[in-house]
Amino acid sequence: MIDFLLPSILAGLGIAIISGPLGSFVIWRKMAYFGDTLAHMSLMGLSLGFLFNINIYFALLICCLSLAVILVTLQKKQLISTDTLLGILAHSSLSLGLIAVSFLDNIRVDLMNYLFGDLLAVSQSDLKIIYIGILAITLTLFLFWRPLLSTTVNEDLAKVEGLNIDLMRLLLMLMIGLVIAVGMKFFGALIMTSLLIIPAATARPFSKTPEKMAIFSSLISAMSVMSGLTLSWHFDTPAGPSIVISATTLFVLSQIIKST
Repeated sequence: MIDFLLPSILAGLGIAIISGPLGSFVIWRKMAYFGDTLAHMSLMGLSLGFLFNINIYFALLICCLSLAVILVTLQKKQLISTDTLLGILAHSSLSLGLIAVSFLDNIRVDLMNYLFGDLLAVSQSDLKIIYIGILAITLTLFLFWRPLLSTTVNEDLAKVEGLNIDLMRLLLMLMIGLVIAVGMKFFGALIMTSLLIIPAATARPFSKTPEKMAIFSSLISAMSVMSGLTLSWHFDTPAGPSIVISATTLFVLSQIIKST
């Protein structure tokens, strides 16, 4: 069992651990819908990758990072509210992706597989790509943790302190885009969004500092991955949804503990 699941465990734990601090920023900034928008955009990247015969990882990365740049640019212009903008980008990118799929006459694309992922299909080359992305995000978080946190707590005060608000916002969105692009093939677009939001929401009531919340979120994500894979192995259930159910169970338990 361990030999078979080891690549999946390593991939799942790696993505789960880095999702902890990023998910915390998503919760702090009330950007839950941003993850859904990225998931829709990643489906468009998948479709375009197949259509133009581009490496899937590269296509996903370009689309997710492009969305981050577009969103920050339009937010700066303040033409419409952020939630409206996210809704427009989410549905338009999904529609473009589905149109692109309709042109794939010789290729059959199972979108359900990319919505919910296939964590049990991780290869050694996949692990290298995953951990390169994780290393890049970890290094960026280490270098810019304080500026990112300052701009999240109070953008006006951070601006007075001389921090580049737009750069920090772009940096955070690029990191979230990168982790979704890296993890989508294995966790799926919908599962990646859940892995960002649910563990961070679970950890929040028990965290007295931002650092503790980031650490607790990573631990809860890792627990969700391990318990989800265990459920998948013993009951032959899909790995991705099993991880989400495990994370949701931990969230419900945390709410019960909090209320007692």
